[in-house]
Amino acid sequence: MVKRKFGWTNVEVPIIGQGTWMIEGSQAREQRAVAALRLGLDLGLTHIDTAEMYGNGRAEELTAEAIGARRSEVFLVSKVLPSNASYDGTLRACERSLNRLGTDTLDLYLLHWSGRHPIRETMRAMETLVQRGCIRFIGVSNLDLDELKEAQRALRHERLACNQVLYHLGDRGIEYRLLPYCAEQQIAVVAYSPFGHSGFPSPAGRGGRVLAGIARNQGRTARQVVLNFLVRRPGVFTIPKASRKEHVLENSQSLEWELSGEDLNAIDEAFPAPDHEVPLGML
Repeated sequence: MVKRKFGWTNVEVPIIGQGTWMIEGSQAREQRAVAALRLGLDLGLTHIDTAEMYGNGRAEELTAEAIGARRSEVFLVSKVLPSNASYDGTLRACERSLNRLGTDTLDLYLLHWSGRHPIRETMRAMETLVQRGCIRFIGVSNLDLDELKEAQRALRHERLACNQVLYHLGDRGIEYRLLPYCAEQQIAVVAYSPFGHSGFPSPAGRGGRVLAGIARNQGRTARQVVLNFLVRRPGVFTIPKASRKEHVLENSQSLEWELSGEDLNAIDEAFPAPDHEVPLGML
């Protein structure tokens, strides 16, 4: 799997990783998800993203089961809920996540989104966690540009490593201001839900037909075209959900080939990016 430097850090991280939102459920569903995550590790998709919110911690437990004795191979990420993101609450939440994940250290720990607790308290706790060796890097999720800058100002000794945000062909708003700012600041951008939701894009719609045509010409699938397009800029990563082996295998083959200039123009025309600032999308 193709890797790139993760923000300002010197750590090389797979551009395409594995998400774990909504992988919990029936025993059969969970077994499929664990098997998919393990296949992803075999294929080099060693950037695994989870959160205490996902299944009330169950996704973290399943992630631990999937990783097993392969912890050293994984760039492991989790998140603290805004409701827990006071100074002391963040420390306790991280300890619980570490226990569920069966590890002593997270590679990256994120504030899931902004909430009622002051960001300065959350970031102070994050720095304490770095000092204690509980986490390597600090990140945020679902923060717009103003909120991101506030988080940066709140840090005294560390730097933000990433902002994880919604980014797919139907929501390209981050390309207007947020993405350029993150590139300038060497903050990695991690795209979640790269295929959107509720059947977007419709295969029968113009955009779906454009993607199908490009995929056919490239000898790829529409999903592979989407992932290739979204991570075309340096500093961008993505974490499609890993719940089925066939999707993980498909995701793993989305790089090491290039969309042509004609392909890029066709996608831009079918899914235009806004030419003005829009509110940050969020799920």
